[in-house]
Order: sequence, then C-alpha cells, then structure tokens
Amino acid sequence: MAITVSLVALFGLVLFFLLRSKTLGAGSAFIAVMFGFFLASTGASKPINQLTQSLIQTVSNL
Repeated sequence: MAITVSLVALFGLVLFFLLRSKTLGAGSAFIAVMFGFFLASTGASKPINQLTQSLIQTVSNL
C-alpha cells in the first residue's frame, strides 16, 4: 500500500509538471495512464467514484 501511494504521488507530480510546461506527448499519456492505474488501487478510488456518480446525477437532473 505504501508503494502504491508513493507511486501515485510520483506520477501525479510528474503529470502536474508535464501539463504545466505543456510538454504533452506519448510519454505524458503513459504517465497519465499509470497515475490513473495506481490511483484506482488506493483507498481514494471509492470516494472518486462516488463523486463522479453524484456529479453525473446532478447534471442529468438539470
């Protein structure tokens, strides 16, 4: 679990700097996929899914 959280932090930080410097390419896509993959395996996945579902329901009710 500690390795997963560390990898999420690492990939998130790298992705942040890539997006900020507007250096987007195949490497950035790989970093984004790996960030999502490792984020999904942490405890943050359930609240993120709940937030996404509530946002979708809110938009559909408008």
